[in-house]
Amino acid sequence: MRDASFMQAPGASRLNETHDPALRSFVASANRPDGDFPIQNLPLAVFRPRRQGGFRVGAGIGDLVLDIGAIEACLAAECGPAVQACREASMKALMELGPAHWARLRLGLSRLLREGSAFRREAEPHLHPIADAEFLLPAKIGNFSDYLASMHHISKVIRVKRPDHPELPQSFVWSPIAYHSRASTVRASGYGFARPRGQAGRFENDRPLTDPTRMLDYEVELGIYVGTSNARGEPLDVDAADAAIFGYSALNDWTARDMQGWESQPLGPFQSKSFTTTVSPWVVTTEALEPYRAAMSRPDGQPAAPACLDSDANRARGMPDVRMEVLLLTERLVAAGEGPVLLGASRLTDAYWTPGQMVAHHTLNGCVLETGDLIGTGTISGPGDDACGCMFELSRGGRQPFPLPNGEERAFVQDGDTVIVRAHCQQAGRPRLGFGEAVATVLPARPQA
Repeated sequence: MRDASFMQAPGASRLNETHDPALRSFVASANRPDGDFPIQNLPLAVFRPRRQGGFRVGAGIGDLVLDIGAIEACLAAECGPAVQACREASMKALMELGPAHWARLRLGLSRLLREGSAFRREAEPHLHPIADAEFLLPAKIGNFSDYLASMHHISKVIRVKRPDHPELPQSFVWSPIAYHSRASTVRASGYGFARPRGQAGRFENDRPLTDPTRMLDYEVELGIYVGTSNARGEPLDVDAADAAIFGYSALNDWTARDMQGWESQPLGPFQSKSFTTTVSPWVVTTEALEPYRAAMSRPDGQPAAPACLDSDANRARGMPDVRMEVLLLTERLVAAGEGPVLLGASRLTDAYWTPGQMVAHHTLNGCVLETGDLIGTGTISGPGDDACGCMFELSRGGRQPFPLPNGEERAFVQDGDTVIVRAHCQQAGRPRLGFGEAVATVLPARPQA
């Protein structure tokens, strides 16, 4: 009989055999302790082997991706609807099936890919190298909202912008703050984009210039995919909202800080945020993250959440303890054959609001969330100088450029720079769960027409 000690953890009633840290896969690369995709993870992506056939949903295992739609005969009949949904070039159909089907598919894949699997020979032809695959967005993003969930981030920014009056907005401690962004410019990792142009308060001959941003920045975030929608006009309580989350991806919500400062008076960000958002193509499911959740905590002196955003379960289960990293690869580093430089490391548990609270707040006024909607957590920063989630924090608004190990300096992102956002969960006695990477490169601005 299998040792059930892996169930003895906070939230253990929500754990099952797929979370057992002793599980190993017949895919050898999935058993490496430094890998991102062990059998306890099984993240999903929309992929195809390079230039071979149509895109479909696959599951990551080690350095391979399994074509789920091709292995229906290896799974229990109850997995049939989910397998059928995975033959599409989007996760939306799978999301629409709901949590019970998500769980059945995860269990079926876990049993199929374990050491000693009776269907190893049948499954192996449908495992493809991730390095040779192409990826799309997990789903066509219908709506994208971005939150401001980190007290550490907003505090650091305000100290730069208003050093004489560094008080937090009163609304922040009582409700999550967010804005609606442009879904059409969310893109999957691995592309280049032109430096955006726009007005930023610079004038020539008494007329505002429309020139390339001089303060291009990244924002280290986690993306939240809505799996099940709410009825029109019906708010979700915080527990129902948490259960509606299908999974999470690493996300970089790029920002033109100078354009943002200009256009955010009196409304909010628009062109400074809508030019591109980068996401990892991989979605780590909510169920996979269950063992890595940490109880919610607030800084001393901060009030409890209002009743509409509070519950015993939300406080006890909090949020996944996701560790975020941002790295910079410059053209000079590439030319010298050197790797990217780590700029910051932070944790989702330092956020002031949980993902469940963000989703619940989104529906509070009757707003309808739709399957496949994407929600960003906002910049994830920690209390220390090594836990900055954007360059604005690192360079004190550009006033204090910081050195890189090769002698270069940065105040903001320059042309030719590649920014890499990574995320993973790590816990003693459990395997590392990775989210893949959100990578994009800045190209020179297009000539002005």
